[in-house]
Amino acid sequence: MPHEPNVVRPPLDHVDRVLVAALVADGRTPNVALAQQAGVAPSTCLARVDSLRRRGVLRGIHADVDLAAVGRPLQAMIAVRLRAHVREQVELFRRTAPAIPGVITVFHVSGGDDYLMHVAVADSDALRDFVLEHLTGHPAVGHTETSLIFEQLRGTTPVVPVTRAR
Repeated sequence: MPHEPNVVRPPLDHVDRVLVAALVADGRTPNVALAQQAGVAPSTCLARVDSLRRRGVLRGIHADVDLAAVGRPLQAMIAVRLRAHVREQVELFRRTAPAIPGVITVFHVSGGDDYLMHVAVADSDALRDFVLEHLTGHPAVGHTETSLIFEQLRGTTPVVPVTRAR
C-alpha cells in the first residue's frame, strides 16, 4: 500500500508496537516467538501481523544484504536537482529512478536538491557510468552531485517505541 498522506490510520496499540519492533529487529522471527514477545496467542499474532500489513504499517520485510558480497562494494549518495519543478518532470523521475540498476533507495527531499539516490556499484568506473548513462542524460535531471559512502551504520533505536498504554 503506497503512502497516502490524508488517510487516517488507527493508532498502534502496545501489541502492534511490540510486533513491529520485533519484526524490525528480525523480519524472520517465527510467529510463535512473535506471539510470545507480544503476550498473545499465535493465532492472534497472525491476525495482528496481517492487520498491520493491510493497514500499510508493514510494507514489506527486507533482507540486509552485504553489498560487497554481491559485487557492489562501492556505495554513493547522489544528490539530484531537477531541471524544472513541474509535475511531468517530477513524475518522470519518480517513475524511472527506482528501476535504474544499482539504485537501492530514492528519497524525495526538501532543500537545494530534489532527490537523494542511494546507489551501489562495482567500482568508480561503474559509478561514473551510472551517472553519465542514467542521470546526466535523463530529461528531467538538471544537476547531480555524488558523495561516496565510506561506512553505513544501521540505527539501533526502535522505529516504534514500545510503551504500555496507561
